[in-house]
Amino acid sequence: MDEKEAEKIREDAKAILDKFGKTLDKVKFKGKKENKEVGGFRVEGEGKKGDEEFRKAMFNNSSNKNGDNIIAEKKKW
Repeated sequence: MDEKEAEKIREDAKAILDKFGKTLDKVKFKGKKENKEVGGFRVEGEGKKGDEEFRKAMFNNSSNKNGDNIIAEKKKW
């Protein structure tokens, strides 16, 4: 590739980038609403009542349990 071809490629690339930049100037974005409040904290209280049928099924399927606790394997895959 000689110098003339390289210069032509540079000019074409610059023209493409300039056209793209002008097109981006026309794009309008909706205003972003910011929530000033801090969220994500749960309210302390009694909480929700668990599903008793699910609890019974879990304990029936568990092979190793101790009272109200299921003893599960750890890192034994």
